[in-house]
Amino acid sequence: MFVNGIEESLLSVTIDGARQNKSAFHHTGNILLDPALLKSAEVSEGIAPADAGPNALAGGLAYTTKDARDFLEIDETIGGLLTLRGGSNGEGFRRSLTLFGQADGFEWLLSGTRQTGEDYQDGDGVTVPGTEADLSAYVLKLAHTSASGKRLSFSASETEDTGIRAAQAGPGGILFTRPDFAAVVGRPSLFVEGLSRRSSYTLTYEDEAPQGWFAPKLQLSYNEQEIDASGVWGLNTSLSGFAANEFLLGNGTLNAGIDFFQETAEGKGRGPGPFGSSGEETLWSVGMFAQARQNLSDRVSVSYGGRIDHQEFEGADGSRFSDTGVSLNGAIDLVLTDTLSLNAGLASSWGGFELGEAALIDFGGAWDYTGFRSSRGNTARIGLRHENGPWAASGALFHTAIDDIAAVLPTGGARGELADLTSRGFDGSVSWTGERAFARLNYTYADVELDGDPISTTAYYYGRPVGHIFALEGAYQVAPEWRVGGNAEIALKDDDAVTPLPGYVVASLYASYRPVRFEGMEIRLDVQNLFDETYAKRGSDGVGLANVVALNEPGRTMSLTASLRF
Repeated sequence: MFVNGIEESLLSVTIDGARQNKSAFHHTGNILLDPALLKSAEVSEGIAPADAGPNALAGGLAYTTKDARDFLEIDETIGGLLTLRGGSNGEGFRRSLTLFGQADGFEWLLSGTRQTGEDYQDGDGVTVPGTEADLSAYVLKLAHTSASGKRLSFSASETEDTGIRAAQAGPGGILFTRPDFAAVVGRPSLFVEGLSRRSSYTLTYEDEAPQGWFAPKLQLSYNEQEIDASGVWGLNTSLSGFAANEFLLGNGTLNAGIDFFQETAEGKGRGPGPFGSSGEETLWSVGMFAQARQNLSDRVSVSYGGRIDHQEFEGADGSRFSDTGVSLNGAIDLVLTDTLSLNAGLASSWGGFELGEAALIDFGGAWDYTGFRSSRGNTARIGLRHENGPWAASGALFHTAIDDIAAVLPTGGARGELADLTSRGFDGSVSWTGERAFARLNYTYADVELDGDPISTTAYYYGRPVGHIFALEGAYQVAPEWRVGGNAEIALKDDDAVTPLPGYVVASLYASYRPVRFEGMEIRLDVQNLFDETYAKRGSDGVGLANVVALNEPGRTMSLTASLRF
């Protein structure tokens, strides 16, 4: 996931409020998340509130998943959702069953998803090996809400991908799975079973009907992200928690509290000599925060806050670093007319320290922490929003600069090598919403630089080039039972990148049928990549590099989904 071209490892990322650590190997992405129960994804572009958590250098990503009460009406006690999906072009077969219930304040949810498939073909009909789906995901949620609104909830989840993936020889002569590449020039691909696994456990207490000033929320969470890339193995762990209270103000709220995390990155190599080494880094953090959200008048709303964090870091060689930093943010929404509003914000975020890539700690030689230090990000954003009847339009200029980012994937083991990252540009949208239809156009332009030069397509843990991207979306309710819609992404050619990035146009359509006589049933037909475009998505790894064959996206793919809510 990238926000204005900045990788999510530089954002505060949470799932149901629980902090997430990054992936353990750079070729396998970051947060492994199955969307089956995803309720919402909230993006704070560049300016994250203080209560979003520490290390929010470039903003925040907050995922929320569904509980039993999101499926059940007040008078319902038990139910389920069965979803079956099959498709062409390697999509294979996806099946998901979710059961849920509630009674006397207790609620439960149990969900399982399994997806298997084959290697897909790109728009030219060329099979892209190592792309088969082999995903399993399981979720358990338990909760009790008292008559006075005191809610205690527990969730456990595990998501695992074990498909056959392409691997090539690397340092030490051992194999490395590189599922983000179609091939590496001059290195024959072998195909091995990969492993990417995320496990998470979260306990939360919250008063949903507070009386007076006491409105507490407490959370304790633990998660692991494990990667087996054949020649190397890595594990990231995170134990985190917070205790907060939302105070009522005369014209808003003040959320204040403390949080902490203790995270580790542990890895080992499976090669000869220095390529068979292992190592571990540890990061500990404690912070205090306060964030106010107020309506100063009918025309002026503000959000402002700050936090102070103290962190201690221990390197693989036993070296220790400690630092304390302050983060501040402020945003204003000003109603200029009945249809026009101005919104603006500033943030200066202390980033603290970053764990290195777990799978490669001390790989090939001991890491050197000379010059290792904490980072800081500064962001400014200003925009306008227009709403008039069914029409809405918005646009904003943004600028994010992050200084002194220590190397997560160090060259020659130099963990203290520092880099500066900037992203500046514009994002905007225009939408129309009617009684039976809607249409939306989004536009993003981002100029992303690393140390003053255009960023490359393999700048792992920093970002990717963006350029100009348009996204269109629309739908029409043909009849009470029928709905049709589609979306498209248009990426313009980017000649300002390190190597020119080709443009592309990809469109998809769908039709949905919900028979009135069978309440809770939906049958949906999707045609993805309608025009069979051959392209590598903007943000893909290795696009334009001479030594890498970038991974093309699937060509035209048809799928049929049947779901039944019972």
